[in-house]
Amino acid sequence: MIGKEQIDAYFADKEGLLVEAVSRLVSIDSVEGAPAPGAPFGPGPAAALREALAIAREWGLAAQDHEGYVGTADLNGGEDALHILGHLDVVAPGDGWTVTQPYTPKLADGLLYGRGTDDDKGPVAASLLAMKAVKELGVPLAKNCKLIMGTNEESGSGDIAWYFARHPYAPATFSPDSGFPVINTEKGNIRPAGSENGKPRPIFTRSWPAQSELPRVNWLHGGIRGNVLPGDASAGVEGLTMYDIQPVARDITARTGIKFTFAHENGVTVIRAKGEASHAAYPEGGNNAITGLISLLCALPLADGGCKDALHDLNALIPHGDCKGRALGIAQQEPIAGPLTVAFSLLEVTETGLEGFFDSRVPLCATEENCLNVAKAAFEGKGFTFEAVQGAPHHVPADSPFIKTLLGRYEEYTGLKGECLSTGGGTYVHDIPGGVAFGCTLPGFDTHLHGADERVRVSDLMLSAKLFAHVILDLCG
Repeated sequence: MIGKEQIDAYFADKEGLLVEAVSRLVSIDSVEGAPAPGAPFGPGPAAALREALAIAREWGLAAQDHEGYVGTADLNGGEDALHILGHLDVVAPGDGWTVTQPYTPKLADGLLYGRGTDDDKGPVAASLLAMKAVKELGVPLAKNCKLIMGTNEESGSGDIAWYFARHPYAPATFSPDSGFPVINTEKGNIRPAGSENGKPRPIFTRSWPAQSELPRVNWLHGGIRGNVLPGDASAGVEGLTMYDIQPVARDITARTGIKFTFAHENGVTVIRAKGEASHAAYPEGGNNAITGLISLLCALPLADGGCKDALHDLNALIPHGDCKGRALGIAQQEPIAGPLTVAFSLLEVTETGLEGFFDSRVPLCATEENCLNVAKAAFEGKGFTFEAVQGAPHHVPADSPFIKTLLGRYEEYTGLKGECLSTGGGTYVHDIPGGVAFGCTLPGFDTHLHGADERVRVSDLMLSAKLFAHVILDLCG
């Protein structure tokens, strides 16, 4: 019987190997791109998948590319007893990186920096190392552990839907796509009701006739993707100089913390708002540049017209700092999943209309009647079109034997109390029966998820690899 002592001994000299593997993956820009044959989510995710499969083969694992949607690594050819789900695509890097550039991994003071170190390339590498350990420790396995490496988690998880439409679920599944101890509850969400040209539709829109009266907003751009609370937004204002706007901006900065810079370009005053990006599931951890910019525009002496009216209505529906949906009338919470959250994440304004997107994570108590329909009525009551659907939450009972196994090994290896947690972030197992999130970050550490200077503690990844190796032995040995 293999115990903790033998596993600790195996991993004693493996830190450099793990850091090298993570760095190889992080060096690849794997943001979603235009689809191509064998690369359904673009060349970047496909390149990262090829590299991950190469690492798996170098480490003695059977690896297969499933038409570019996912790659798999297997310990043996038996029946699957355990699936581990990780992903190789990443969100766009955004601005504000200071320690290193997004795709130039850097190790400093025990922290490895770079886009994907935490979400989710580091955990994928730790999972591969755990499987390598089990193989090289020579323990006979009755059943198989399969690592499924996806390429579309950040943009809808179409990769996993494709895979499981063709392959069965395993009796047990975990994803190292969040944190320790175990996340067994994930909030539901309000999301777009479809897509156009491969992109999610806007949730709300509004149009108006072009106007000639000054001052006016000519355009506004904010956000990089729907599940990121934006740290940057900009707008072009005609008919006001930066000297007209600066005194108002100082007041808004004092109230919101959003900082503004100005430039004169082609007869238009360009306002750039700088906040702090965060994962949209945790909007209280950032400072929304879109809502801060709207606050400023609403304080300016703009000429009456459709754009001014629409901005004031948005300011009333999702005001700066309202991360709980109070103004929309949908604020609610319950003990297991916690409070509902709202993040105004995307907005495009032209001379004749706007389209926007907010990301809302909803607790177990939220229904279409007390949530989606209320938000829809609030937007439509102010003249916006509104089209969205409400996704169901995910919950696995805390007393299942699988969760007890995970928590038992977690307590053994960390000395910390094991417990079940909930999250507003949708992990890779949100639609997997019985699936939970497990790893790879210990409580209390900020990885800068989806933000600048994303990082992971190498010691956390090493601990995760040990834990995963022992769980594989528990469930497959």
